[in-house]
Amino acid sequence: MELGKSKRVFVKLGFTDMRKQNNGLAAMVQDLVPDGPFSGSYFTFCGKTRRILKIVYWDRNGFCLWQKRLEKDSFPWPKEGEDIDELARDRILLLLKGIDIWKEHKAITYRSAG
Repeated sequence: MELGKSKRVFVKLGFTDMRKQNNGLAAMVQDLVPDGPFSGSYFTFCGKTRRILKIVYWDRNGFCLWQKRLEKDSFPWPKEGEDIDELARDRILLLLKGIDIWKEHKAITYRSAG
């Protein structure tokens, strides 16, 4: 899946029932976002086990559902929250790689040997 550069990306904080498919997830978005699920934005959800992410979005004439399931690891995901938060495109790409975007990462400074 290629994330469109001009599209907005949202995440639903907390855990979502991953039995929900396109219509159930779109209904959740409708309740939380003024523009609703037809805006063309990407809406990201995570299950309680943190092994499955789903992204639902409207593509011209229907909903699309993209899913990523990890076999061994789990996604970093905030356990609390019921809101939807907007993320920059580069941050969602980091999240999909398993990088915890919600923790502050401190820069490491290396000294040259010599």
